[in-house]
Amino acid sequence: MTTRSLFPTLIRTESLGAADLATRLEHVCWVLAEDDQAGNEWCEKQGYGGYTSYASLDDLPERFPEFAELKALLDPIAASFAEELLWDMAGLSLQLDAIWVNILEPDFGHSNHIHPGSVISGTFYVAIPDGAARLKLEDPRLSRMMAAPQLRDDVPEDRQRFVYLAPEAGQAIMWESWLRHEVPPNMGEEPRVSISFNYALKRA
Repeated sequence: MTTRSLFPTLIRTESLGAADLATRLEHVCWVLAEDDQAGNEWCEKQGYGGYTSYASLDDLPERFPEFAELKALLDPIAASFAEELLWDMAGLSLQLDAIWVNILEPDFGHSNHIHPGSVISGTFYVAIPDGAARLKLEDPRLSRMMAAPQLRDDVPEDRQRFVYLAPEAGQAIMWESWLRHEVPPNMGEEPRVSISFNYALKRA
């Protein structure tokens, strides 16, 4: 008898070793939260508990050298992750085609979602106060489990229905963009500051 483990879901976590950059990025994030009128109006209309530049600014690496520095650090990690995923990249390249700020105030989160049109998504964590929400990842098979019973309490991480990752400031976490994920409500007393991003495939 043979039991196999198939169809793994890979999650890449990497410390960028850029404490000074994280500090400078946090300053820029708060400047944007103060000055981005269109972004703040969108957040108010959508009921977003804090600030995001998601719907207002699409050129942060061109506007701010701090975001250009971050992009330069993320690009080789994304390329390495593509190698780890064993993708055939002949004639293709990865392009960072979206990057945006997220500031979540206490008691607010971000409901579960995916990132259509992208292949690798992720987040760089700028400021993670005590009690801040973890990143919640959902088993992509969950909607197809039908009548499957609940798992035992001692189930290992790689078989759980949901996995919660506790990011640290200065870390980047990447995953394939089809993976459903969310940020539960921020239970900390301070805002949770992060920068999310998407990579798309482009013809080389």
